Amino acid sequence: MSGVTIGFLMGGLVLVLLVIRVHIAVAMLLAGGIGYALVAGIDPLFNYAKTMAFARYSVYDLSVVPLFLLMGNLASRGGLSRRLFQATNAFLGHYRGGVAMSAVGACAGFGAICGSSLATAATMGQVALPELRRYNYSPALATGALAAGGTLGVLIPPSVVLVIYAVLAEQNVAAMFIAALLPGLLALSGYMIAIMIYVRLSPGSGPAAPRMNWSERLRTLREVWPIVAIFVTVIGGIYGGIFTPTEAAAIGTIATGALALLMRELTWQGIVDAALDTASATAMIFLILLGADLLNAFFAISQMPVAAAQWVLGADLPPMLVLLGIVLIYLVLGCVMDSLSMLLLTIPIFLPIVLGLDFWGLGQTDKAIWFGILALMVVEIGLITPPVGMNLFIINSLAKDVPMKETYKGTLPFIASDIVRTAILMLVPGLSLWLVHALN
Repeated sequence: MSGVTIGFLMGGLVLVLLVIRVHIAVAMLLAGGIGYALVAGIDPLFNYAKTMAFARYSVYDLSVVPLFLLMGNLASRGGLSRRLFQATNAFLGHYRGGVAMSAVGACAGFGAICGSSLATAATMGQVALPELRRYNYSPALATGALAAGGTLGVLIPPSVVLVIYAVLAEQNVAAMFIAALLPGLLALSGYMIAIMIYVRLSPGSGPAAPRMNWSERLRTLREVWPIVAIFVTVIGGIYGGIFTPTEAAAIGTIATGALALLMRELTWQGIVDAALDTASATAMIFLILLGADLLNAFFAISQMPVAAAQWVLGADLPPMLVLLGIVLIYLVLGCVMDSLSMLLLTIPIFLPIVLGLDFWGLGQTDKAIWFGILALMVVEIGLITPPVGMNLFIINSLAKDVPMKETYKGTLPFIASDIVRTAILMLVPGLSLWLVHALN
């Protein structure tokens, strides 16, 4: 049996293991280990295994992951999410659907200091859901807006998933953050437009809240400006070349913790809980990375990704048709897998295919950055699509009286917005590359 055949068989084994609910890290370790032993032998497998953990975890860029996770955990426990929502609601709440738009805007703001979709959905759900109920928003719109808004936690930089992609694709982390900024703002705008259309078609689903006077609005701005300052310091420092993403994450974490303490909403127990949650999430992500490393090493020696790329290139299909096929595969996988697992499993296969195709004469680095942002956008749709949309389950667990069917229905306008945005990003690579070139 050839290495390529074994590669495809082990890829199928991973999918089977995932279907029967085996953890993604375990599934990749099993398939990668078995495949490596079949292709190269048991001794080479042991030789590789004894060094792969150190080789992976000693990568400097990965130190960003626990730092951004800790920053998000400190922010969620320090009352920063509530202040963000109050500020956005002060300016948007008096419009029809305005409270839902405020929740989405606050999700974007919180995502700028968090970097996690699930954490953004859980935190903003606790803050915004009571207000949406108070103003008699329809259950579908309330839960759908919060589930969709949670995806902005990864789309708006800094993003943990983008860091992982940058490491896998050997791209600059700062460049990936820059590339994600405009598509992330496009996602925010698309969700706002989706809400406006929703309340126009169903006027009773999103009543307007009372208009706040300017003194109340200025008060909310005074409370939220330190959060804006942290974001500008972290992102501006990275883009301006003042410090590296890791240094920026460390500064942001310290500043977020200090701000939460000064606001007297972060307790010492909260600090301990934030540290424990960060450790747990980091361990999970790093274990998945280890499994992906073994699986990818097996794929490399089996030559399966190379064979797949050669087959696609040899078929002489139009590049956009190939890219559309990859996007559709991601949409299907998103129904049963989480975003990080999808990227770790597919990037070693799909990235060589994309790099081998000609898209408007883009260079290899530009194609890698553009495809990374596109892949991130598409896999995040999986967080709000059934049956395994993690954001849907998080929001539904906070709104236990809302049937899951209503939450599914509420996400449909946002999924439509996601599809339109994905099409734009596919056809206009400059949307993700313009800032990268302008700031270099």
